[in-house]
Amino acid sequence: MKLWDKGFSIDKKIEQFTVGNDREIDLHIAKYDVQASLAHAIMLESIGIITSEELQKLKSGLRVISETIENRTFVIEDSFEDVHSKIEFELTKTLGEVGKKIHTARSRNDQVLVALQLYYKENLQIINDKTKTFFDTLLSLAETHKSKLLPGYTHLQVAMPSSFGLWFSAYAELLIDDVYVLNAVSKIVDQNPLGSAAGYGSSFPIDRNITTEELGFSTLKFNVVAAQLSRGKCERVIANALGGLCNTMSRFAMDICLYMSQNFGFISFPDKLTTGSSIMPHKKNPDVFELIRGKCNKIQALHSEMLLVTNNLPSGYHRDFQLLKENIINAFEDVKDILDIFNYAIQQIIVKDIDLNDEKYQYLFTVDSINNLVVEGMSFREAYQKIGNEVQAGTYKPDLGKEHSHMGSIHNLGLEYIRKKFPD
Repeated sequence: MKLWDKGFSIDKKIEQFTVGNDREIDLHIAKYDVQASLAHAIMLESIGIITSEELQKLKSGLRVISETIENRTFVIEDSFEDVHSKIEFELTKTLGEVGKKIHTARSRNDQVLVALQLYYKENLQIINDKTKTFFDTLLSLAETHKSKLLPGYTHLQVAMPSSFGLWFSAYAELLIDDVYVLNAVSKIVDQNPLGSAAGYGSSFPIDRNITTEELGFSTLKFNVVAAQLSRGKCERVIANALGGLCNTMSRFAMDICLYMSQNFGFISFPDKLTTGSSIMPHKKNPDVFELIRGKCNKIQALHSEMLLVTNNLPSGYHRDFQLLKENIINAFEDVKDILDIFNYAIQQIIVKDIDLNDEKYQYLFTVDSINNLVVEGMSFREAYQKIGNEVQAGTYKPDLGKEHSHMGSIHNLGLEYIRKKFPD
């Protein structure tokens, strides 16, 4: 069953190649195709293309399909090309001629577009919500461990004193930047493309404002060619936004893997969150964070894929667009899982006491020592040279009691301001 079936069969090898994994991937957008079909039917009735009785039948038929999707009994058999043909078949099987009217003034192109954008819109909000949960967890950890010092590094060399409070809240504040981008992308996908048909509109007197309101879009993608051109653009900006969020999480995961190692030994996790070695009984591996890092890095590569698939396509629809769907949907599902497992695991972190009198940290406070001399009246350059000479001579003695008072420093984290900064 194909929406474009004209009465002849297609070569099976060609069919298998062109359909690809659409049947499996389309299960993610099935409920959104039902929503769009319902809105489209309401609009068709409003302009007199179908009767109110036919609309009620379509509503009933779509409700039944929606229930099968909800309880996960909905299946797209191999005899169907995609979810759109399956839903129309089910409506026609149940309702007869009325079911055949649902495709009036629609193309599979704008059907796919609107279902995908509804999926994107809802799942961007889900990711936003999960990011907020993760953000709250990190700020809570920052508050709990704000007084515990942590060596700070530059070039992976001991540099200056930091703290666990500073570390946790740093990644929390970076998440805010990622949410800014997610919100901008949400605005881009919150434009109704339904009614653009194959990309050039319809001679039917459709009312696109009705479907916009029914589907909860904030506005239309007014120009029908622009609506078609948004396929690929939406995926590129989404991939960029998800990649930015994943960059934050992959760097945090890398810190965790580093800090768990014996050479650092700053943190640990309960045994139940780690894995072992098949030959080394002492191993306690941070596999969950390594997989988070790997999955996040993979998602960061998605923008390049979306760009290269669509970069030089002319206006109008091209089958290349089908190749965007699988990996962008998989990225959404992966990011949701990553946020869940990261939030679950990080809550169980064990923060260790670090002995800053250890010889390897002896120069951690050199900058504080320089600043003490400057406060006493010495120029910065002279103070720098004095402490530098002491370091070279092996006579340097650190001052461990210096307070850092400015906003956003070790002893003044500004957590309440970071919390307020998170977008509503």
